[in-house]
Amino acid sequence: MQAVSVVNICFSERIRCYYELVKFRLSFTVAFSCGFGYLLGARGSIEWMHFGWLVQGGFLISGSSIVINQIIEKDFDKIMKRTQNRPLPTGRLSVLEAKIFSLSIGSLGLLILIAQTNILTVTLSILSMVLYSFVYTPLKRVGPIAVFVGAIPGALPPLLGWVAATGSISHEALIIFGIQFIWQFPHFWAIAWLADEDYKKAGFKLLPGGGKQDLNTAINIMIYTLFLLPLGLLPTYFGLVGITSGVVATICGVLFLSQTFSLMKDYSRKSALRIMYGSFIYLPIVQIAFLIDKI
Repeated sequence: MQAVSVVNICFSERIRCYYELVKFRLSFTVAFSCGFGYLLGARGSIEWMHFGWLVQGGFLISGSSIVINQIIEKDFDKIMKRTQNRPLPTGRLSVLEAKIFSLSIGSLGLLILIAQTNILTVTLSILSMVLYSFVYTPLKRVGPIAVFVGAIPGALPPLLGWVAATGSISHEALIIFGIQFIWQFPHFWAIAWLADEDYKKAGFKLLPGGGKQDLNTAINIMIYTLFLLPLGLLPTYFGLVGITSGVVATICGVLFLSQTFSLMKDYSRKSALRIMYGSFIYLPIVQIAFLIDKI
């Protein structure tokens, strides 16, 4: 593909480009999930300085991985409408600048975790970076197996937080990992449904089954959303949180599930959009409910 020429921009615009490159809201979500896992695992014995360093390290490592993803996909991003205005496709930042930025914030994030957490947390963080940047990213052009692989680093942040607080992986840690892991599937597939035309231009194959906007895909989305109902009750069952958050998780799960039935009926973009927004709402509400109930 034709190389992108780098344009000259002012300092403030360059800072804005780095902000866009790191996808602040996504990186913040990762940091929030790390903090959620830590607070849940700390069981009231919270070291706030330790917590703050963990959240910062998680944010930086997430941002570094996201930048690597955009470096690898810069030519594909140029093809798609939803990504063609990103800093690399437009030439507002060069690939070299992006590489230096990714290496800098990634190294800083790892150094923070090395100094402030434990070897298991650092190991899982590196695993998350490798899976997201170098396995999930190229697999997007292979098939929907990419969603399964991508769901692993996507679900690791709360596990990282738990491990940072406790130093070990317990069944409670696996439960909060499992909830976020299963949540990834309806979340990813709703986005893939909405971006199907763009994704096909870039050769991305993320929808399950035959990769079509059909009943098969809608059923898959419904099934994985259904799994969230029993998973959302496991923290209460095992005594990690109280009954109140179990009720909240169930209500949120039922509302989230109800949105999938419309997609099974009409296969419309509007229904897929509701599922995507539902996924954005479900996870933070459930996690906040767990935290409040724990406190």
